[in-house]
Amino acid sequence: MLKTEVSASYQELSEDVERVSENPTDEREGEMEVHEDASSVILPDGELGTTTPFLRFSKTCLKNVFSVILLFMYLLLMAVAVFLVYQTISDFREKLKHPVMSVTYKEVSLYDAPGIAFYPGKARLLSCKHHYYDHIPPLINPGQPGHIECTTQRINYTDPFTNQTMKYALVVQGPRDVKKKELVFLQFHLNETDQDFSAIDYLLFSSFQEFVNSPEKEKFMKDCESSYSSWKFSGGFRTWVKMSLVKTKEEDGSETVEFKQETSVVNYIDQRTKPRSDQLFFVVFEWKDPFIQTVQDIITANPWNMIALLCGIFLALFKAADFAKLSVKWMIKIRKRHLKRSRQVMNHIS
Repeated sequence: MLKTEVSASYQELSEDVERVSENPTDEREGEMEVHEDASSVILPDGELGTTTPFLRFSKTCLKNVFSVILLFMYLLLMAVAVFLVYQTISDFREKLKHPVMSVTYKEVSLYDAPGIAFYPGKARLLSCKHHYYDHIPPLINPGQPGHIECTTQRINYTDPFTNQTMKYALVVQGPRDVKKKELVFLQFHLNETDQDFSAIDYLLFSSFQEFVNSPEKEKFMKDCESSYSSWKFSGGFRTWVKMSLVKTKEEDGSETVEFKQETSVVNYIDQRTKPRSDQLFFVVFEWKDPFIQTVQDIITANPWNMIALLCGIFLALFKAADFAKLSVKWMIKIRKRHLKRSRQVMNHIS
């Protein structure tokens, strides 16, 4: 049985060999058909190859467009950063040129007693008293000498503006206790005057104690008259002066003192029995409030803030430049890769 199967297979093989040898052209045609079938199978790949690069090209184009948009955005941000740098430096220079005035208030319970320099001329001081809580008792024997309970000093010095005429000043110690509303009440008397209007000049300076301790009181008064303004109070009235102190700090660190005043005038009703041609002067000095005002020019431009802002801006510039450089490199790389793939596809199609 095995022998019959072997002989049958051998006979079939020999018949095939004979068929091939008899029809060699048929075999070539079969091979051509196989190749043609194979080529027909490749055609869909070719069609796929024609569609796939198009999709890849569209994706690459979108990526390139997106990269260009990002590049322009970062260039815009760089331009904004450069403008901010310029604006920051300009603002800093402008603030250096124009400092801002700063006003602070310091509350005190006791002031340094100011000095009040009167220039009475022919008038005479009749009385001087310290009172508290805005209370002034009724006048007793007005026009007659009374008690002088204030600390006073008299001084003569030459006029600082003319250096020729002599000036006589009566310096009185001013009030101190602002909490108790301390005030100084003074009464002057002038017998006769050849002027149409009668008034007494006075001058305020910051510290009576500095005047007392000064070895050159004449020079001290000259400096005060050159630095401070003088005011007047008229006869026949009670002039109430409320003072406030303003300190100004200069750029060189020095400090100047200035007095601000609010005055109120009340008419004096002369109840003396006999008509008189003399003049009575009444004046009151009191602190307005317990606050010392300090004025100084400050520069609002902070160099450390500007340095920090500039560092952040320059860091953003460097980062943007680095990103732009990487974006350009990436675009060039993508372009080269796309061209390489296009050549490969063209070679494959040809």
